[in-house]
Amino acid sequence: MKQRIYIDTSVFGGYFDEEFAEHTIPLLDRLRLKQGEFILLFSSVTQDELENAPERVRNLVQSIPLKNTEFIQTMEDAVELATEYITEKVVGHTSYADCLHIALATINRADFLVSWNFKHIVNVQRIRGYSSINIKNGYKQLEIRSPREFTKYEND
Repeated sequence: MKQRIYIDTSVFGGYFDEEFAEHTIPLLDRLRLKQGEFILLFSSVTQDELENAPERVRNLVQSIPLKNTEFIQTMEDAVELATEYITEKVVGHTSYADCLHIALATINRADFLVSWNFKHIVNVQRIRGYSSINIKNGYKQLEIRSPREFTKYEND
């Protein structure tokens, strides 16, 4: 069974960023293969954030085969969970979109949420906060990682 990964907008932009490309390109290339290794959970939040992205970033997203993606809409329970992250002070109110990414990945049972956002998402203190709220609400702990952790090595 393919792993389901939710990729936030920072990863798509990282494909073209010198600092992040080394680990982003191989991950997204694995998604772009016809027999991709993963199912990409692509949300309406990500779609909205990409509307103003450079054309090359939007084209990159469109190059992922539809059969390797699952589109998820924002739903009321995700809004409530995202709001709870803020109410419980995991992050501030300006990080609402980040919270929606996490809530959508959690509710849609992603195996991983992948991000380059170390300030609000891929951060030990934040991950603990998101996890405690998820568990309190009956969800499983969400594995939050950076693309670096998906690097394949020669012996794989």
